[in-house]
Amino acid sequence: MMKKILTFAMALCMAPLCALAEDAPAYDSFQPLKELTQQHSFLLGAPLSFNQMNDTKYLDLVKYHFGSVTTTNEMKAYSLLSQMMCKISRDGMPQMNYYYADKMVQWAQDNGLKVRGHVLVWDAYMNDWFFREGYQNNTPYVDQETMRLRLESYITQVVTHFETKFPGVVYCWDVVNEAVGDNAGEYVAGDPRHLRTIRSGVSNLFRDHVGEDYVELSFLYARNAAEALGADIKLYYNDYNAFFEEKSNAICALVESINSYATNEDGSPRKLIDGVGMQGYIGGYGVQEGCLRESDLERIRTAIGKYAALDCDVQITEMALRNFDLTQADKHAELYGKLFKVFMEVNAGEEKPLTGVAIWGLTDHPNIPRDNYTYRMNSPYAGLITETYAIKPSFESVYKALTE
Repeated sequence: MMKKILTFAMALCMAPLCALAEDAPAYDSFQPLKELTQQHSFLLGAPLSFNQMNDTKYLDLVKYHFGSVTTTNEMKAYSLLSQMMCKISRDGMPQMNYYYADKMVQWAQDNGLKVRGHVLVWDAYMNDWFFREGYQNNTPYVDQETMRLRLESYITQVVTHFETKFPGVVYCWDVVNEAVGDNAGEYVAGDPRHLRTIRSGVSNLFRDHVGEDYVELSFLYARNAAEALGADIKLYYNDYNAFFEEKSNAICALVESINSYATNEDGSPRKLIDGVGMQGYIGGYGVQEGCLRESDLERIRTAIGKYAALDCDVQITEMALRNFDLTQADKHAELYGKLFKVFMEVNAGEEKPLTGVAIWGLTDHPNIPRDNYTYRMNSPYAGLITETYAIKPSFESVYKALTE
């Protein structure tokens, strides 16, 4: 079998990339990508929504080629929190409904996959009632002390639930997501962390009601929960545009703030954060302009080194190498191969800063409407695989990079 795989890999290196999906080999005729990336010390991940739990073809693809999954929405606070159960909580602390998330993590466990926990704290789309008296829609907001107790309880309960029910499966958590603002007016001038005050005109409820230190506090609560369980759960900060200089400078300032927030018994700083998740949306948002630029590869390489210098692991967490133009398939394939060579090169030394790559733009979506969120974020032709799960030139290019 191995001889057959190596012979096929050599043939790929010598032959032009196949552009016709109907002529492409089956995905299981290749050595699993997860085995190849593991040789370069990083875990390969895929997205999973609850609706995809009914798509056996997709599940088979993920099982074969990937070592981890990220639930796209089902482990976020607004999905887990149950307003009905919170209202009748005996101790006044938050209550969760884990039904959908448990089904997905159970599937991962049954099939030998790890899970990236995504995400404990995110201001976007957050349930406003979580911050109000009695968890009602129109009552006054609770005071800061109560809100901090709620946040600690919520984080502790969620981390504990998944580790207790599925030991070792949820190997890391994005503790906080997208807390760094991008533009003037989205953060307080002079704050090196650029802590987000507002998003698309909506105020950051966590900052407003938990406090200016809600990010640091969330990591403290998550670290306490993991240590109480005796679990090796890695804690990440996750954000988009994290490979651009200004954003990465602010993220570095935030990492330093998190790791100086608490002390050990001897007075030394307590390390609360293990890594940075760089959302890998690469290219123009909703348009081809800005896509498929080789300059982005060097930005990514530089950013990985920058975060590693702060003693942080790095993961590419939501990767979509965007392409809105089907005629650019060959260029997309070429750049995808070069991107994976960057991943391999940053881990070529004794230090292995890159520990995971999760591809969210995994399959093409050629028929998706232009005004759809997925069209803009992942693009219609970002995939390694077609919408019918046929191998694309981009897949072959990645495979060549990993096997050469």
